[in-house]
Amino acid sequence: MAKLYFYYGAMGSSKTANALMAEYNYSERGQRALLAKTNIDTRDGANIIRSRIGLEKECVLLTDVCAMDDEAIRTYDAVIVDEIQFATRQQIDFLAHIVDDLNVPVLCYGLRADFQNNLFEGSERLIAICDEIREVKTVCWCGKKATCNARYNKYGIVREGSQIMLGANDEYIALCRKHFLQGKLRKDD
Repeated sequence: MAKLYFYYGAMGSSKTANALMAEYNYSERGQRALLAKTNIDTRDGANIIRSRIGLEKECVLLTDVCAMDDEAIRTYDAVIVDEIQFATRQQIDFLAHIVDDLNVPVLCYGLRADFQNNLFEGSERLIAICDEIREVKTVCWCGKKATCNARYNKYGIVREGSQIMLGANDEYIALCRKHFLQGKLRKDD
């Protein structure tokens, strides 16, 4: 029986690498996985998923998946979606339709919360309706489990601003809750 999975983790926890490895594993076994990402993530181009460690693969956009008819989706053995936090509630509900009505597993990878520890719309909906939630773990500079995504600039942690700002290692860092609340980006702060 197919399931709707949510693999979440803080920045730098290898969520994208895990999504790409999952797609590779399906392919290696002679199965077809549809690889997608949300439309907001255009850092590497509209139809490329790229991990920080250099893995990359062509993909489609989630809006394209949601526009597909059921017969086209049934030709796949799985649907894998990266940056799922940027999905809308309606898109998440469509992914649930793929699982429930078409019996195709859907693996979603993304952040749970933003730089202010507020849930993203897509993540909130997944937490409410998915079949399995699994954490992709990473660590803070202190060695504790990192659960917070801190946005920062040359002045320190940024506490206000737009929920969505695409960035990389020079704008975000994963921290444990203690150091996030203290605003400590590194040991010497």
